[in-house]
Amino acid sequence: MTNKLTKRNTKFRQTDRRKAFISGVLLSLSLIATPFLFYIYKYAPAEPGVAWETAFGTVEAGNFGSVQAFMHALFTKITFVLITSIWFVTSRNWWKYAILVPLTMFLFQLSGVVNHQIQFIDEFDFFYSIPVIIPILLLLIFISYRISKRNAIAEALNADANEEVKKLISDDL
Repeated sequence: MTNKLTKRNTKFRQTDRRKAFISGVLLSLSLIATPFLFYIYKYAPAEPGVAWETAFGTVEAGNFGSVQAFMHALFTKITFVLITSIWFVTSRNWWKYAILVPLTMFLFQLSGVVNHQIQFIDEFDFFYSIPVIIPILLLLIFISYRISKRNAIAEALNADANEEVKKLISDDL
């Protein structure tokens, strides 16, 4: 019976390591991709009044001077939102909720860029962006909670395992 439990625990530990490895690789790839994401606007046409046909659809300039200016503003905000979100989710510090302040500001600015009905990005009313920002912030808080909960369990298991190893080494069974 204990052999079965040992095999089962080993299997779960291996899948946890694999999940941690995959999530670490995805996190690293997203961080590596941010400079490329930031400069994607250079591929957009700079001529005023020209729409950009892509595989994802047609991109128009809206109230911006050109599609390139729109893409620059859009991907600058997306890059900051991505990096700040990763920082919040992976932070273990007690002050990590203070990261939500700049994240909220970046989300607010991103909603201003996406909304074509406004003339200036910073004049977009904050209250119109709240229905978009609140669910994103709640999702990030939930993900952060789940990650920190798993880390606490892993640290407790690691402490127990270290204690057992010390007992085995010292022959104080």
